[in-house]
Amino acid sequence: MSLAREFDDDRIFQASMDLRRRHVSEDQLRTFEGYMAEIFAACGMDLTTQGTRDTPRRFIRAMLDATDGYEGDPKLVTIFDSECPGEPDCSLSQVIEGPIQFFALCEHHSLPFYGRAYVAYIAHDQIIGISKLTRLVRLFAKRFTVQERMGQQIADTLDLLLRPHGVAVYLEAHHLCTQMRGVRETSPITRTTCWRGRFAEDANLRAEFLTMAQRGGE
Repeated sequence: MSLAREFDDDRIFQASMDLRRRHVSEDQLRTFEGYMAEIFAACGMDLTTQGTRDTPRRFIRAMLDATDGYEGDPKLVTIFDSECPGEPDCSLSQVIEGPIQFFALCEHHSLPFYGRAYVAYIAHDQIIGISKLTRLVRLFAKRFTVQERMGQQIADTLDLLLRPHGVAVYLEAHHLCTQMRGVRETSPITRTTCWRGRFAEDANLRAEFLTMAQRGGE
């Protein structure tokens, strides 16, 4: 179902998702292929072989596929009533999902970064289908982005969807821009966290969440 209908103002929901409907015509594809052929050739690729002749077209289509998070996800959200509406225990119980594997393209060098996400929330009146947390992570991962923004977008959108007591997001990722170029690190991991509501206020809740995330990575 489309959760946008649940909001008083559909524009608020659409703006929060930062959706950008894209259309690339065949003429544009051919133009882009020509540009990429020039770039690949300048980098040293031989575009006359059987394996590389169609590489420019494959590259453009792969980039469009890897960034289709801008298009949104019609299967993103399924919301249910909370199992304990109004009960005090709900404000203390976390729903934690992870590890959620993701792959993204860094907007600085258009090189991949990839890793795992852990997402948690403390329900108020509603809960979300568990698989939709994976869809939410991958919606924002399949864009040109940076890890810090990705975590913020996941947290803010989940907060908007459910109005929960709290939201927590933990991301850990390898960035190929530091491994394939530049300082050429061998196996660095970048970790980021994002807290909303009770998680921002309660260090014990944050500690519980991070402990569960670390166990999930074992």
